[in-house]
Amino acid sequence: MQRFAEPMARLIDELRKLPGVGTKSAQRYAFHILRSSDTDANALAAAIHALKQHLRLCSLCNNITDVDPCHYCTNPTRNEHLICIVEEPTNIAAIEKTRSYNGLYHVIHGTLSPVNGIGPDQLRLTNLWPRLAKLTEDATAELILADSPTVEGEATARYLADETHRRFSTLRITRIATGVPAGSDIEYADEVTMTRALEGRRTL
Repeated sequence: MQRFAEPMARLIDELRKLPGVGTKSAQRYAFHILRSSDTDANALAAAIHALKQHLRLCSLCNNITDVDPCHYCTNPTRNEHLICIVEEPTNIAAIEKTRSYNGLYHVIHGTLSPVNGIGPDQLRLTNLWPRLAKLTEDATAELILADSPTVEGEATARYLADETHRRFSTLRITRIATGVPAGSDIEYADEVTMTRALEGRRTL
């Protein structure tokens, strides 16, 4: 078994923690960094440091941002009577690229998964309910559930619909249509598929 110098082995171990990165890929990345110029290596390290130092979660919608509230929540051109719930911050980009949605977002950072010990308390819902309370003041308001059409995503959407109906019985709730293939993640949906999913959302 090949043994590396301690600094190299340490970097490989850290790179292996990245999603989708196995041992071989981690080794390639590590040796690429080793062969890079000091300027490039330092720029990478500085970018990672800045990421951890300056990014945070928006206090309103839980999106990743460097300003609080984020630019979606403070944009006066966004329709504040529409809130779209997504699982992860990366899902916002999939919706934004369609240019067919101009409302606000709420990121819950995950899905319900009892097997993995993830219940409602582990999702970022605390700041959702006050936002929905404000929505009920407008008859045209709508909550859009854009959870991915996986088993966990569907269970999460059903929980959110039931809980929202219980708290705010008059609020309109819709679910994105099946333009997004079942079992997939909306992060990988193309523009046409995502547009059709938004346009074909249904009332729950």
